[in-house]
Amino acid sequence: MSLGKKIRIGFEGFGKINRFIKRGAGQRNDSKVPRRNDALKHGLDGFGSAGSKSFRALAVFGAGVSGLLSFATIAYSDEAEHGLECPSYPWPHEGILSSYDHASIRRGHQVYQQVCASCHSMSLISYRDLVGVAYTEEETKAMAAEIEVVDGPNDEGEMFTRPGKLSDRFPQPYSNEAAARFANGGAYPPDLSLITKARHNGQNYVFALLTGYRDPPAGVSIREGLHYNPYFPGGAIAMPKMLNDGAVEYEDGTPATEAQVIYLSFSPLTSGLCLNHFCRSYNAYAGQMGKDVVSFLSWAAEPEMEERKLMGFKWIFVLSLALLQAAYYRRLRWSVFKSRKLVLDVVN
Repeated sequence: MSLGKKIRIGFEGFGKINRFIKRGAGQRNDSKVPRRNDALKHGLDGFGSAGSKSFRALAVFGAGVSGLLSFATIAYSDEAEHGLECPSYPWPHEGILSSYDHASIRRGHQVYQQVCASCHSMSLISYRDLVGVAYTEEETKAMAAEIEVVDGPNDEGEMFTRPGKLSDRFPQPYSNEAAARFANGGAYPPDLSLITKARHNGQNYVFALLTGYRDPPAGVSIREGLHYNPYFPGGAIAMPKMLNDGAVEYEDGTPATEAQVIYLSFSPLTSGLCLNHFCRSYNAYAGQMGKDVVSFLSWAAEPEMEERKLMGFKWIFVLSLALLQAAYYRRLRWSVFKSRKLVLDVVN
């Protein structure tokens, strides 16, 4: 059930409770009791009116508290169903005129090769896409030549293997989906070519997922073969924690640190700081591998982003010049009509 439907059901339930309370209060006020004299009748009417007002106030307060608790329950159940909401991280390429960190893309590709490529494919990326982005042409050719590609048929009608070349796609870790599920206990590792666009809040989701592994809270049991991650829908994920300190040795000497995220937020229920994984506000992230691999995956999903931003800036500049020219032309053509003086001879 979606969050919008749950909230709508909560509103409908709150409205029914409110109508029921008002109906009961109206029946209480409309009830007639015989009275012996006018003074006693006036006193009882005043007492009944004051009592009904107090009852209404108490009923409205109780309905408000129950509605608040129902909204909290809805939010908690939605987090359990769809995963914890991801914090927003300050990615350096999100600005209007910002570009990718190409050194980070190169390091992220190294993380993908050594950590992720054993299970996840990137079937839409070719080696030639890396030329000029993270590697030189010579480096990319040497990298592609390290793999063996099945090609053919040859003149004899048989398939053969050859060294890879720039036009080849990244190698697939498994031959088919059945082999992938068999090797991963029934789970199918998704293709990462468009993962940052295929998931809601993609970059933040991938980073939070990679760095969000922790021990399950009290009362939550995870079956064998799964791992607790509050950012994954359902909280149980088949992929184990892959980013650990020193898991990759970067070519440029950058420390390959594990991303450790600290969340700090003010909790209105406890009137203090909240330090657990349910806190929403982002404080800081310190880690290299998570940031680099997300930068690489973001580039893989949108390799044309820099060119698109540059082209957009050029078009805005050209259209601004055209706007200035149009304003000047309008002023030139209409200045005669705006500055002329009309004299009406009303006598003749």
